[in-house]
Amino acid sequence: MAFLFFPLLSVFRLVKNLFSLAREHKPSIIFIDEIDSLCGSRSENESEAARRIKTEFLVQMQGVGNDNDGILVLGATNIPWSLDSAIRRRFEKRIYIPLPEEHARSSMFKLHLGSTPNNLTEADFVTLGKKTDGYSGADISIIVRDALMQPVRKVQTATHFKRVKPHILTYLMFSIQADMLRSQSNTKPTVNEQDLEKLKKFTEDFGQEG
Repeated sequence: MAFLFFPLLSVFRLVKNLFSLAREHKPSIIFIDEIDSLCGSRSENESEAARRIKTEFLVQMQGVGNDNDGILVLGATNIPWSLDSAIRRRFEKRIYIPLPEEHARSSMFKLHLGSTPNNLTEADFVTLGKKTDGYSGADISIIVRDALMQPVRKVQTATHFKRVKPHILTYLMFSIQADMLRSQSNTKPTVNEQDLEKLKKFTEDFGQEG
């Protein structure tokens, strides 16, 4: 395992090169996750290098002296209110993607289970969707991973073992619903009402529903 360190000046050059490559290979999509980490509100304590990065973003997104036709820039953040106002204005559409609804949460459980053997019925998935109101997609992913580890934990804590016929898979299949519910009760949603209210207020002021 290794750690990579980049000085802010190098990040500045990367921003410029990124847009140059996008223009060379357009149509292109530039996706910036957690854009607030690079383009947060400017402050007096900010370093000169950090200011240069934001300025470069502004210049490249504005397309001054360059042709940005055929280039789509997407940014994602959970805290849009922390974005620099000049950066925010560069994004023509500011779309709020809310937490998944009940049917979407049920589908996410299926998606994260993937090819794992189970005998969960459609009604079981509906139940899981109902019980996870307020959970994000990432929260559901954590629940599923934790539930799939439950059989391993049971084996690790066992004090006695007994040789049986090869029906352990059936046992795992039947216990996964209980394991899911147990994991759900132990996993709290990462988004609270205060965060949701701030997101709704930002949407009312600057954005639109997705």
